[in-house]
Amino acid sequence: MWVEIIIGLVIYKLFRRFFYDDDVIDIETTDSNSLFSVATRLEKLYGGKAYVGLRIPDADTGSRQTIDMVLITKGEAVVISVQNISGFVSVDGDGSWVSTGGHSHKKDRLPDPVAEVKRQVAILESYLEQRGAPLPEGYLSYKVVCPNPNFRTLHPDHFPPEVLTYEQWQQLKPEPKGLFSGWIKGAFRSGKKEMQESMHQNLDFIIATAPTWDRLELKGDKYVLGEFLEFKGKHDDIQSLKNIRRSKISRLIIQKTSMFGLAHSKLQVLYSPRDYRIEGASASEWKEATVRSSTEGSVSAPEFD
Repeated sequence: MWVEIIIGLVIYKLFRRFFYDDDVIDIETTDSNSLFSVATRLEKLYGGKAYVGLRIPDADTGSRQTIDMVLITKGEAVVISVQNISGFVSVDGDGSWVSTGGHSHKKDRLPDPVAEVKRQVAILESYLEQRGAPLPEGYLSYKVVCPNPNFRTLHPDHFPPEVLTYEQWQQLKPEPKGLFSGWIKGAFRSGKKEMQESMHQNLDFIIATAPTWDRLELKGDKYVLGEFLEFKGKHDDIQSLKNIRRSKISRLIIQKTSMFGLAHSKLQVLYSPRDYRIEGASASEWKEATVRSSTEGSVSAPEFD
């Protein structure tokens, strides 16, 4: 189970546009959207669960390492880096990527994504070991996915096999149930293709309860990932929202309840208590609070590749 932490409001302008404009919010959510789009497709192709926006503690640096996603199915676990870049991309001698002709219309250089995701695998393995779930050597594999349709390769033979270009990403096909996908199974040695049920359940639980970025769902199937900071507003409204804490809820939805002008608009806040024993809360478990439409909130957004 991935605990979906959907914490309200971003910045004031975003908040007002979200609830008062009929148009889809005009903010840059492309990178976050790409993460969830890739996760959804992987789950449809191979089953299992894709956990998005992880923040895994790194013991060596004392900070948290952002991991785009980890795909876990019965028998395989893959750390995936999503590179939502466009233009003509080539691989330099040091492994870095050079992109030209993208939206910025200039040459952009990206540190070696394969080396970075490989480092994330090591950090995740260390984290799992600390939480009592050591994995066999080579159990975690890694991939770099390039889902942007404007991604073009220069000298495609120079790209490592761990990279899925846009063309390769589009050509992925569903695998028969119970078989390893062609782009994952190469990471597993003979004798390690079958995952013990207890190991799978333990790994799934640990990743599901690992730290993540807070997630805000916007209308128009858009997403924002970031870290919730605070609510601001009238004292009685803040008191009504005091139970909505990141550590105590699993999901939060905010919607406007009145269409009779800004002065009479209210916000209906629905939230479900966090319960690690179940996948999500049923409709009967939802709690409700109503606050003024002037209530604000803020979140700091991370940078994604």
